[in-house]
Amino acid sequence: MNQDQVKAELLRLDPDVEDFSVILSGKVSRKANGLYYPDKREIILHNRNFDSDNAMMYTAVHEFAHHLHFTRSAVPVGPRPHTIEFRRILHQLLERAEQIGVYRNIFDSDPDFLALTERIRSRYLAGGGRIMKEFGEALLEAQQLCEQHRMRFDDYVERVLRLESRTAGSLIRMHSYDVPPEVGYENMKVLAGIADPARRGQATEAFAAGKSRDSIRALVNGSAEQQDPLRQLQREKRRLESTIRSLQHKLEDLERRLERFETKPDVSPGQA
Repeated sequence: MNQDQVKAELLRLDPDVEDFSVILSGKVSRKANGLYYPDKREIILHNRNFDSDNAMMYTAVHEFAHHLHFTRSAVPVGPRPHTIEFRRILHQLLERAEQIGVYRNIFDSDPDFLALTERIRSRYLAGGGRIMKEFGEALLEAQQLCEQHRMRFDDYVERVLRLESRTAGSLIRMHSYDVPPEVGYENMKVLAGIADPARRGQATEAFAAGKSRDSIRALVNGSAEQQDPLRQLQREKRRLESTIRSLQHKLEDLERRLERFETKPDVSPGQA
């Protein structure tokens, strides 16, 4: 594939985008398969890194996701590029690419991958999830026992079990909310963090439908305010102002400490 063909394939995924360019470097790179330069709206693909067009298209989709994230975000994209929102865009693009044949995902077709995935899901994800859910039931029993003896549950958790109280609370909710263990422990934590039953049910259905963890986290965190660009900008402005105030207070405190050291008399040994 040449660079015009790569760009045409990317536009099949999302044609309504700010213009960009694709450049095949003709080089091998040990540092990266591809790069995106937001100031130039430029996708660079080190095409000699790939042994197939399909492998190159995966990297092209990845860099295209950076382009969409950068050009469509209501707030400035920070220095950390692989955010939850970026991964949500990437996974959405990959799903579309697989559906229309722009990219072929061997994870869903190769027999070795299929067998391994089934083993991991059944033995480790679901198996581990069941154990953690039972753990939550035991912790709930411990919480009730602490209440019976008028003892603090967080003290038992932190000093006897040597766990974080937040972790214990999450495990208890996994049991209380009857979170399905098939999604695995990490995803059970996401579901256990959703107090509203309707939203939790929506997220559970999304996991069952094969949606990625980041897509579901974006779904869970989604709201009218987050979708409104003006409110996003206002929220980001408040966050930055709060950060600046906090840093200013820390700087003033540091300057006061330095001033105390600088005003201490310089006493040499034998002079005291």
